[in-house]
Amino acid sequence: MFGAGAMTNSIPEIRDADLLFVIGSNTTEAHPIIAMEMKRAVQRGARLIVADPRKIWLSEVADLHLQLRPGTDVWLLNAIAHVILAEGLEDRAFIAAHTERFEDVRAAVADYTPEGAEAVTGVPAEHIRQAARLYATTKKAGIYYTLGITEHTHGTDNVYCLANLVLMTGHLGVRSAGMNPLRGQNNVQGANDAGASPIYYPGYQKVSDPASRAKFEAAWGVPLSPDEGMNLNVMMKAMERGEIKGLFVMGEDIVLSEPNVSLVEEGLNQVEFLVVQDIFLNETCRFADVVLPAACFAEKDGVFTNTDRRVQRVRKAVEPPGQARADWEILCDLARAAGYPMPHYESPAEIYAELSSLVPNYGGISHARIDAEGGLQWPCPSPDHPGTATLHQGGPIKGRASFQAVAYRPSDELPDEDYPLVLSTGRTLYHYNAATQTRRDSGPTMKQPESFVEVHPSDARRLSLEDGEWVRVSSRRGEVGARVVVTRKMRPGCIWMPLHFAEERVNRLTNDAGDSVTGTGEYKVCAARIHKDALRAAK
Repeated sequence: MFGAGAMTNSIPEIRDADLLFVIGSNTTEAHPIIAMEMKRAVQRGARLIVADPRKIWLSEVADLHLQLRPGTDVWLLNAIAHVILAEGLEDRAFIAAHTERFEDVRAAVADYTPEGAEAVTGVPAEHIRQAARLYATTKKAGIYYTLGITEHTHGTDNVYCLANLVLMTGHLGVRSAGMNPLRGQNNVQGANDAGASPIYYPGYQKVSDPASRAKFEAAWGVPLSPDEGMNLNVMMKAMERGEIKGLFVMGEDIVLSEPNVSLVEEGLNQVEFLVVQDIFLNETCRFADVVLPAACFAEKDGVFTNTDRRVQRVRKAVEPPGQARADWEILCDLARAAGYPMPHYESPAEIYAELSSLVPNYGGISHARIDAEGGLQWPCPSPDHPGTATLHQGGPIKGRASFQAVAYRPSDELPDEDYPLVLSTGRTLYHYNAATQTRRDSGPTMKQPESFVEVHPSDARRLSLEDGEWVRVSSRRGEVGARVVVTRKMRPGCIWMPLHFAEERVNRLTNDAGDSVTGTGEYKVCAARIHKDALRAAK
């Protein structure tokens, strides 16, 4: 919509914001360093709006907590847009100068009244009006979101709605404002920038574009397919159908992290050859034919590009243990073994120079320059360019930003008589994703040794559940155990579980129905039920 898939603004700008709109992000637990900047802003006097089905730390200090029902984000955001337009709070000059298709959105949100939103989302209509007015009338107002927005079958729609709010209020290209996805790992942004995508070459140059393809064919000396590849969700389903014969898994424990993991396991049993490249043995390694031991961040040189587009150096501190090697060395040897004459690079700096020569946004960034100046933010097109802290200043990169009209669609699986609860999943402060590293350390494991399920007191009473007792949580896809945590963090009718525990994999329960654009599974909404664990109770 804007012309760049990244945070529009920078982490240091957060502390100077006058309003923070945090949606679908438990920032203090999932992004604690960024949350510190948010706390600084609030202490300085910034207003804070939090939209989240759970009560989180930030909601305790928020001016408004919009505690919506899981999966109803489009209704909420379209209603906020409705209020902005109905009350004439839009930035008409910005819309006229820098956008297109605005009238499509005006028509689309006309029926999304705050009262209608209250009936669907559970958020009081007056709170929706207050949020709309606060956001639209504050110049330095930034939106911050993460997986709570994107891990839905309508995740892309949610992002479209947020971008519509940014555009109609003119909050693009403004310091301490904009639209800011918080990346889940330290180099997610860099991996995407470098082409770890089924539809892009490095630098978001489309596989389907003949000019881009010709450029990379010339650079790499081989013909390249014009066809887009499979996204992860499509791959997992194809694997289960027996359509994928070989799989290479690098730096991800898909047996723990993918939704509806029982089907993933069935697929892995059908794959003829599985290679896993990682720093530790993980759950996916149980299915592997070959495990390639990789070096961790402190055992190799290179760069990470963080969530605000900042390219930073990684410097080798210690030698890799045993047979472990840097990823780039392993991949280059594999390429040569497969018949491609991969150049014999002398160092990661040489590889990065090749990337910079092919990606305009990275054209002015090199290892040597980062070593001399510190981290640089793309776009940085030339060696004398200072980098870009705030994107889209003076207008959207793509010329005119495109509004996207969106209609509400319910989540793929809603509660019913058999599965009356809504389950969401996520991360905690103490463990990290598949916990490949954190559960090997005594500190985090002592703080959080086992899986748990958060339940509202009213649901606990209705189900005769006691705080601390062991229960079974089930969905249409499977069943796992967990210890009950009775808490008012939850909405009644909703439960929440962490994803970190291999012995009780919550992703046996989650729904693998994917977003129509990205394929991202619907981790945040699936129908579930709880019952006492009779076997544990007997013991």
